[in-house]
Amino acid sequence: MAKAAQAAKPMAGVGSGGAVRGDAVDAAPYQESYLDLLSKVERLHRLLLDVVKDEFERLGLLDINAVQALLLFNIGDAEVTAGELKTRGYYQGSNVSYNLKKLVEAGYLHHERSEVDRRSVRIRLTDRGRFIHDTVSELFSRHARALADDAMAGQARLPDANDTLQRIERFWMDHIRYIY
Repeated sequence: MAKAAQAAKPMAGVGSGGAVRGDAVDAAPYQESYLDLLSKVERLHRLLLDVVKDEFERLGLLDINAVQALLLFNIGDAEVTAGELKTRGYYQGSNVSYNLKKLVEAGYLHHERSEVDRRSVRIRLTDRGRFIHDTVSELFSRHARALADDAMAGQARLPDANDTLQRIERFWMDHIRYIY
């Protein structure tokens, strides 16, 4: 009897759903939802790039791509290094280096070698980069207002979605740390 009660009790730290087998939770009920979520995250990222690209095409801003525009948006008012952008989790190494080089060449970013460590280059937005940042910011503000007015995606649902995604992000970060 005690064994049956123990088998029905979830492990500490494990969510309250799913079938329990001895000391392990049966992940099968979650796998379909998890795979669906992964697919949605990937699809949402591609759609975000398409939304930004379409906005820039509508405005006639054709000399910058969506990834570069989001990079400028994420830099904002900060003065950062490429390493800091990678550490924040926004970009991969070669991707960020290539795009930063292109953005400097196009006049969207100002770069300056560090006085302390000559290998390190600090970057910040130029006025041209600030315009792109502000354009993306306004696009996102319009989206937030539209979502706030939408009863299906309304204000109460976005914080829950963000909480769930933040938990998954933390899970993945912990997983990566434990591998290495």
